[in-house]
Amino acid sequence: METTKSTGKYWLYFVISLIVLVIFCLFAPKFFWVVLPFNFTYFAKGMDLL
Repeated sequence: METTKSTGKYWLYFVISLIVLVIFCLFAPKFFWVVLPFNFTYFAKGMDLL
């Protein structure tokens, strides 16, 4: 029997990290890559790939 996991909090984290990524791109473009691992990780967790 398969159990379904709730991924709502990961989608929330992804949206927050996406907003932070856009802010970094606007105000500190040299350091936008610092947010990328969080953005990709929470997207993958939201899609239930990890």
